[in-house]
Amino acid sequence: MDWRDQGFVISTRKHGENAVILEAFTPSHGRHAGVVRGGTSRKMMPILQPGAQVDLHWRARLEGHIGTFTVEPVRSRAAVLSDRFALSGLNAVTSLLGFALPEREAHAALYAQTVPLLDLLGQNDLWPLAYLQWEMALLTTLGFGLDLSDCAVTGRNDMLAYISPKSGRAVSATAAGEWAPRLLPLPPVMVGQGDAADGDILEALSVTGHFLENKLAPSLGNRPLPEARARFLDQLSRRATG
Repeated sequence: MDWRDQGFVISTRKHGENAVILEAFTPSHGRHAGVVRGGTSRKMMPILQPGAQVDLHWRARLEGHIGTFTVEPVRSRAAVLSDRFALSGLNAVTSLLGFALPEREAHAALYAQTVPLLDLLGQNDLWPLAYLQWEMALLTTLGFGLDLSDCAVTGRNDMLAYISPKSGRAVSATAAGEWAPRLLPLPPVMVGQGDAADGDILEALSVTGHFLENKLAPSLGNRPLPEARARFLDQLSRRATG
């Protein structure tokens, strides 16, 4: 078994004396793990930082084996490590990918949206909205996408104000009626409207968080969402109120 692909580092963990197990996200092979021999060396450790773009060559005797990676650097994103806000965002992305993606299942469209998101790290005025759009894409990729195109009750696309917590469909203000307190808000930023201020994005992330926690997580055995996501939201909240 042998393939080459480009991807970025999700995480590493020590393996034996001087090796690491690298998890990477690639367009053609999805979330994929492999052993990097010498991964704890001074030469390799900077290359294997989460978010780093790398060329990967994977080999294994049998397809079901964990295999080994040969890694070459393409682009470092280490500059974000000195920016607390950007670092918290990077950790949210990589931890959610490790949490949510099935192993060895290609998701080329999500990969194509994730790489530009990582390239925006450090552009802190632009990044929160891009991250919200990425979380919505992650839900869609995994089968829990939100349908905000029209009202689930009337079929019209005007006065959309709520989201059904069960179906993820939009609901208009008039159709909601007495059910409104049981529905989730539909922040305009989720449909490309409004100012995309930090407070608006936080409200929208509470909505995507509902579906991550109540739809995605149960499908994965009810594991709790990664704490890195909550830490990023805390950083965004501090910025919004600071």
